[in-house]
Amino acid sequence: MQTLTLGLRLLAATALALASGLSAASDFPNKPIRVIVPFPAGGTADILPRVLAEKMRSRFPQGLVVENRTGAGGNIGAEAVAKAEPDGYTLLASPPGPLAINPSLYPKLAYDATRFAPVTVMAAVPNVLAVSNKLPIKTVPELLAYLKANPGKVTYASQGNGSTSHLTANLFETLTGTQMLHIPYKGTAPALTDLAGGQVDVFFDNLGASAALHKSGRIRIIAVADTKRSPVIKDVPTFAELGLAGMQAVTWFAVVAPAGTPPAIVQALNAAFVEALRLPEVQARFAEYGAETVANTPEQMAQFVRGETVRWAKVIKDANVTVD
Repeated sequence: MQTLTLGLRLLAATALALASGLSAASDFPNKPIRVIVPFPAGGTADILPRVLAEKMRSRFPQGLVVENRTGAGGNIGAEAVAKAEPDGYTLLASPPGPLAINPSLYPKLAYDATRFAPVTVMAAVPNVLAVSNKLPIKTVPELLAYLKANPGKVTYASQGNGSTSHLTANLFETLTGTQMLHIPYKGTAPALTDLAGGQVDVFFDNLGASAALHKSGRIRIIAVADTKRSPVIKDVPTFAELGLAGMQAVTWFAVVAPAGTPPAIVQALNAAFVEALRLPEVQARFAEYGAETVANTPEQMAQFVRGETVRWAKVIKDANVTVD
């Protein structure tokens, strides 16, 4: 009898929670939604959600407000979202760092990346190898020869410790047996500024941010870390074409909500983001930054992020990466 009573209570509690979630979703949203980007303004991570925010007013008349909450490799912004009310009004729009990389990189985090509620992967952008015009090289073979002649002297920028640019550089060093000097920055924009100014030599940036500087001749992109060439820079070869098939690194940008966000609200958010991502004008804007829209389901995103977490954990372990 006690077991039956307990079972009925659990069933009632589950039904009440479901009803509460559906009730919350029925009038969602009734106020602005904050989208926290855990990196500075000016990079692809910041630009893509701002493009979407402009196109989602039909679904969200109160608007989406993009807010930059930077620091600690994206962990500060991620923690803020993890601790927010799970009501759908605070979201995280992030590249891989806080979601799939930092759990393997930092000994302790103030949030659990596995507990976020996936909404969708917005887009993916290939990483590229960009070099300063002051560096006396124009191809990957020339760079390799230069690195081996000057071990530990060539500097490479990153968006910060544990960012995809940092790990992509470590992957490159591991595959080629070379060694460079790491110069971490607080985001893409300041790293690109110094690359263009010659204060740093190399940057494994995502194509979205660096393409314009390459096209204007202020920096040189000499390889693409993807399985195919990018239509944005068709003349630049992939690493695979140059004999480095294992040199693949794609930066993706995803949206998540706090753990415990009602499934009905997650589905409403997914529907709104996917609808916007499928607009031809949004896809055209994304393409300007070398980004290919993804727009998957929460379930597909969860599976994808699990795979990425395993992949980057191996890179971190193999290269013995630490947050210096």
